[in-house]
Amino acid sequence: MIKNLIFDFGDIFINLDKPATFRELEKLGYMEVQPDMLALAKQYEMGLVSSEGFLLQLNTMLPLTNVEHIQHAWNAIIRDFPEYRLTFVEELKQENNYRLFLLSNTNDLHIEYVKKTMGLDRFERFETCFEQFYLSHEIHMRKPNSDIFEFVLDQNQLKAEETFFIDDTKENTDTAQLLGIKSWNLQVGNEDIIDLKSKL
Repeated sequence: MIKNLIFDFGDIFINLDKPATFRELEKLGYMEVQPDMLALAKQYEMGLVSSEGFLLQLNTMLPLTNVEHIQHAWNAIIRDFPEYRLTFVEELKQENNYRLFLLSNTNDLHIEYVKKTMGLDRFERFETCFEQFYLSHEIHMRKPNSDIFEFVLDQNQLKAEETFFIDDTKENTDTAQLLGIKSWNLQVGNEDIIDLKSKL
């Protein structure tokens, strides 16, 4: 019996345009992303680099531009948060049939931009729906590493077999399933989180 629900954030609740950052970098004259940039981004998602340090290091790697343009490109991935999804999770919280958790690979720049674009009131409405609101840069772990799932289970005394995880990235749901957590690899564009109950 499922008692606990763990949700990803991006492309589960808030819409993302994942290629947008790369499109913006192309406009600045950079046609491909180097491995050291991806490594830096992962470090930043784990909170191992400050926002200022992240932008300055990227600017060193991308000398034809400046920090302001880089930050704009970085935040271009963030789109809208549909009200119907916020209503859905608020109703789920009100029903009180499950313990709700959020587990997101993200970073300080993106979260601050989300607060700005969706509005602090709506962001707080969303955040209060969850018993715990786990952001990778705050807990210094990231998906798909197994330690982040084990951390959530241990911190909240959750049994894997009673827990259901929703994420749009198969690599993440694969790791969760290896730990015995039931999972839904949501197919963005074909499925929506509001269909959750049919997947449980």
